[in-house]
Amino acid sequence: MLYMTGAAMAALLLGLDQWSKAWITANLPLGERMDLFPGFLELLTVHNYGAAWSSFSGMRWLLVCVTSCIVLAVLYVLARRIVRHPAGVTACFLILAGGLGNIIDRVRLGYVVDMLHFQFWPSYPTFNVADICVVCGCVLGAVYYLFLYEKYDKKGPAHGEADAPSK
Repeated sequence: MLYMTGAAMAALLLGLDQWSKAWITANLPLGERMDLFPGFLELLTVHNYGAAWSSFSGMRWLLVCVTSCIVLAVLYVLARRIVRHPAGVTACFLILAGGLGNIIDRVRLGYVVDMLHFQFWPSYPTFNVADICVVCGCVLGAVYYLFLYEKYDKKGPAHGEADAPSK
């Protein structure tokens, strides 16, 4: 049930990401701004040809390959049920939704459509729903690993072998 819920959440977030990118592209010309929450957050249409802060700009296929490898690694972790705690599973599905959202843009358009910009922090990069998913997934994944993994998901010696001498 946990995996089904996570997959449904990821599908909804991926849909929201793609819808928001299509809406912003159709309704706000490139470089134009529109207040969303005045003084805090605005919509700003940007085509990002790189990763965060436009790093690796112009390296479209390298970014597609790296992101695809991360998505495949997360899928492997989920498929093998290496992560079973709800926080870890949620983190994985958030990372999947965000990674797939940005891969779709890079393959289809050659760039990622970004639209959310903090007005109070002008030098902070413009971002999108997929980026929010990746960041939240990574933060939740770090919390899971630091505080929950040892107790819930780490594989130790099988019961009955705890006192067996080491080989």
